[in-house]
Amino acid sequence: MRLLHTSDWHLGRAFHRVNMLGAQAEFIGHLVTVAREREVDAVVVSGDVYDRAVPPLAAVELFDDALHRLADLGVPTVMISGNHDSARRLGVGAGLIGRAGIHLRTDPSAAGTPVVLKDAAGDVAFYGLPYLEPALVKDEFGVEKAGHESVLAAAMDRVRADLATRAEGTRAVVLAHAFVTGGEASDSERDITVGGVAAVPSGVFDGVDYVALGHLHGCQTITARVRYSGSPLPYSFSEADHRKSMWLIDLAGDGSVTAERVDCPVPRALARIRGHLEDLLADPDLARHEDAWIEATLTDAVRPADPMARLMERFPHTLNLAFDPERSPDDPDVTYARRLAGRDDQEIAEDFVLHVRGAGADEHERGVLRDAFDAVRTDETVREVAR
Repeated sequence: MRLLHTSDWHLGRAFHRVNMLGAQAEFIGHLVTVAREREVDAVVVSGDVYDRAVPPLAAVELFDDALHRLADLGVPTVMISGNHDSARRLGVGAGLIGRAGIHLRTDPSAAGTPVVLKDAAGDVAFYGLPYLEPALVKDEFGVEKAGHESVLAAAMDRVRADLATRAEGTRAVVLAHAFVTGGEASDSERDITVGGVAAVPSGVFDGVDYVALGHLHGCQTITARVRYSGSPLPYSFSEADHRKSMWLIDLAGDGSVTAERVDCPVPRALARIRGHLEDLLADPDLARHEDAWIEATLTDAVRPADPMARLMERFPHTLNLAFDPERSPDDPDVTYARRLAGRDDQEIAEDFVLHVRGAGADEHERGVLRDAFDAVRTDETVREVAR
């Protein structure tokens, strides 16, 4: 069976101030063309279809167009909700839409209920695990402590229990939206950290033939059977070096996997440039970036006059301007930035406690801080779901 694995469309999202709807529509057309020309048997979409819980009307219309085009093509599609989606909204009408071959899986309680497709070698069971916010689903899965690993492990227990009841030789594909250990993040993914740990080990998915992951925006291979497709378009300059693509997966009758990357259309190249303003304006090696979307970091000791206007004379698609003036190593701003670099909210808060009272937080206080951060993140998620 041939699968086309994609995720993280983020319909309705802009890239800085650039409306990406046209590029997103071009990608949908490309996906349909690939599905037709490469004779794909199923399309899997691993979450973050939309960029926010209440997407703009134009994004909803594009999604509707995508569903119609896939249904008209006659290629079954299995799709889950991600942490950016409203699972309730995305799942409206799932039963009716399923009759057209578009299978929306947004309900955590249905984790062990697959979509079963057939090929010449037999059945392939597709299990959709929508984004599982630990605090909201721990009761559903009967776990004592809310954590990404515990709820995903419980969901996978249901998958394996169902798979054990099926005919021998049934192959299994899991769609999941999560941060799996070994994956490389970018700046455009929303933080899903709970309990101080966002990542889950790839071993939690043992027992199935292929795991189609969503959430991280870079296409990457965790293991031969566990892969991220990445987002089809860039949504931050941290993705400047990404090759945007989808996975074309051939799942053989014995469960072996062959994977091929299929490139996505590139609306415009991304480039990050850095240096003194005058050097950036004069450097001939930067000519190749003159038509790219640009993030420029100026290192001038004194901020130049009208830097954006001057940059746009040479780089008309400059979208982001940052300042990082060259300073001596003992400059207070430099040392403070270095202390914060790579530290998460919990670590920064514990450092603050140490700075204020001269003694670090004890185990109980670290737990209080951790619970406070988790409560804020959970509250944000609940508000998104309720909107």
